[in-house]
Amino acid sequence: MEEIVKALKEANRILVVGHIMPDGDDVSSVLSMYTALKRMGREVMPAIDWNIPWIFEELEDVRYIVDYDDFIKSGFEPDFMLIVDVSSPDRIGRFAELVGKVKTAVVDHHQTHEKFTDYSWVDPTYGSCAQMILRILERLGADYDEKLATLNLMGVLTDTGFLRYPNADVRAFKDATKLVERGGKPYIISRMILENKRFEQFKLFAEVLDKMRIEADGLLVYSYITQDMYKKHGCSSDDSSGFVSELRNIRGVEVAVMFMEIEPKHIHVSMRSREWFDLAEFAKSIGGGGHKRAAGASIKGKSVKEVIDMVVPKLVEKLKQEVEAK
Repeated sequence: MEEIVKALKEANRILVVGHIMPDGDDVSSVLSMYTALKRMGREVMPAIDWNIPWIFEELEDVRYIVDYDDFIKSGFEPDFMLIVDVSSPDRIGRFAELVGKVKTAVVDHHQTHEKFTDYSWVDPTYGSCAQMILRILERLGADYDEKLATLNLMGVLTDTGFLRYPNADVRAFKDATKLVERGGKPYIISRMILENKRFEQFKLFAEVLDKMRIEADGLLVYSYITQDMYKKHGCSSDDSSGFVSELRNIRGVEVAVMFMEIEPKHIHVSMRSREWFDLAEFAKSIGGGGHKRAAGASIKGKSVKEVIDMVVPKLVEKLKQEVEAK
């Protein structure tokens, strides 16, 4: 961390990059760093090589986040690239082309991580990357107000399930409290994330429930969304990001999986577990990664059915082995 803080102090033009298919923790980490560094007088550009989900449109500075095309058009030449909430270079899309050409650091809390930068601070004991960003900004002497505190708090709350998940330890509660004391508004975040659903999302989720299947004596539940289903209901992958967590809420389920065709023959596998199944280890076996209770993988060149046929039997077998071991 100290090496990254030193590099940030010495840099003049900083590119802050998040991951594709951004979630609340990722957007929070990118915008928190952008806001704080800009106030310190640095030239800084926030970047994510993906369309930002509409749910974050309420955030004032989200419009400044650029994708790779806009970055190239801007002519911005960074002397330092800070990558946040990212475990492997493929997760930053086309910005991976800058790795090795620009001094680069990564701040990440995923259990599965590939070292690919000049500097790296990786600590999976943190419930969110936003908590690590908090510590970097404190070292930099960032001036917190309501705006910055709310941005930073969003990552802490969303990645811990609003302090409901097992990763919501004492440190997470203390960090959330600290950010609320500095002006962070939890009700703004909860309204934006939890109370902001489109009618079309409910129609899509109804079809997801209709296609839902349960395996492994009720321990595994899964469903899927094809491109045709997204188009039928006027939705995109942004609208289905929370569906897997809803499936996990079914009583008795240990693992929930959503297979989402985000592009033709490009399937994103999103997985959540409840108490004991290690998803990070399983995700790695299918080319993905993540945390013990939340992980995923992106698989190209296969249909939804092909990916389901590849993943579900492996999961069922692994679940049975775990149960027998208990």
